[in-house]
Amino acid sequence: MGDEQVQARFEFAQALIEEATTLALHYFSQVGSLTITKKGRQDMASEADLEVERLIRERLSQRFPNDGFLGEETGPAEVGDGEGVWVVDPIDGTQPFVNAMGSWCISIAFVLGGVTRLGCVAAPALGEVYAGRPGLGATLNGREITVSTATRLDAGITYTGYSPRIGADDILPVFDRLLRQGGMFYRDGSGTLDLCYVACGRLIGGVERHMNSWDALAALAIIEGAGGQTNDFLANDGLWVGNRVVAGPPALFSALEAVLEGTSYRSG
Repeated sequence: MGDEQVQARFEFAQALIEEATTLALHYFSQVGSLTITKKGRQDMASEADLEVERLIRERLSQRFPNDGFLGEETGPAEVGDGEGVWVVDPIDGTQPFVNAMGSWCISIAFVLGGVTRLGCVAAPALGEVYAGRPGLGATLNGREITVSTATRLDAGITYTGYSPRIGADDILPVFDRLLRQGGMFYRDGSGTLDLCYVACGRLIGGVERHMNSWDALAALAIIEGAGGQTNDFLANDGLWVGNRVVAGPPALFSALEAVLEGTSYRSG
């Protein structure tokens, strides 16, 4: 697949996420009457999740019938003859969504040849749309964005994610290491959106022990488009089983990795 075909998908994804935004806001306006299904500890889905994913999946299938699809709510569709895979989270931050809070988003990524080629994230309640392609730039509502210029952890706030899939004994040392270096942590219920805040420089970096691909890939592509550095999320079958996340400015990447893993780091 050539770059023109990837670019066509990028443009289509940006238009599609606007359509999905309209539908999601419709459900958000009547959030008190939605049917909520509990999927696990601190994990739930609403009918909004299901309907938004159904819309995205149908539109992509119509426009790119040979592409594969992996969605948080409906799972994978059979991949065709290698045209690539769309990875979608219809609403990341369902907890904030069902509690009428604005920190939720829609996430669309496209993976081809083991590389995430594009990412689009919309935060409908906040009126923000992030889009980017690794190495080719990133935007917020059409304006170019770049990651922070921070070189020290005490220069700003770091997204520090937590999943119930990871035990407290494994994550608490991460907070400890960050705080001991003068840093401060941030989390608002949507890991995808928080990683977009890394892309636009609001947060200086982000770390998490484990994220699923539908939560991470679009935002990581946007961070890379904004000049940031990320770990190889797709390594070790990350598309299907998830992976850790380390993301931020190249000058801060080693320090962020040391916070997550407890490895030694010498500040420059």
